[in-house]
Amino acid sequence: MNELGKALIADSYAAHPAHIVEALLPELAHRPVPSIPHTIYQELWHIVFWQQVTLDWVAGRETPFPVTPFAGFPTESDTQRETWDELRQRFIAGAQQAAAITSDAAHLEKPIRCPSRPGQPVRIMSVSEQLESLAAHNAYHLGRIVTLRQLLGAWPPPSGGFSR
Repeated sequence: MNELGKALIADSYAAHPAHIVEALLPELAHRPVPSIPHTIYQELWHIVFWQQVTLDWVAGRETPFPVTPFAGFPTESDTQRETWDELRQRFIAGAQQAAAITSDAAHLEKPIRCPSRPGQPVRIMSVSEQLESLAAHNAYHLGRIVTLRQLLGAWPPPSGGFSR
């Protein structure tokens, strides 16, 4: 697997993404932390939201960019429709799908249309550039999840994680 694929699903830059979200009780995933805007569940839902948008764009489906930043986070009904474990599995499956795309070097150079914020022009990126953007986005939010787990006393996970 190349480095971009590892950044999406393996332990390229930090703990393995699947390890970061493992062995966490749903109660902790949904527990608010004072002065922190999102729960672990909401952070992972946001990752999965953008991961799916990226997979859509790479597949040639011009899924619209959300009208507001809040549209990329779950509503209460979104949270009630999907359990923590279902969300975790959807994240891992999507990350594996994104990582698999990186094995086709010719496809990585293909230009794709990536809708922008309302009122902004559509961006043209290579598949590789869009997956790099996804990897950076996931890394940011997975780091937030690690911090939340630390604050909740639920770090490191059983499979290990970087703790210092």
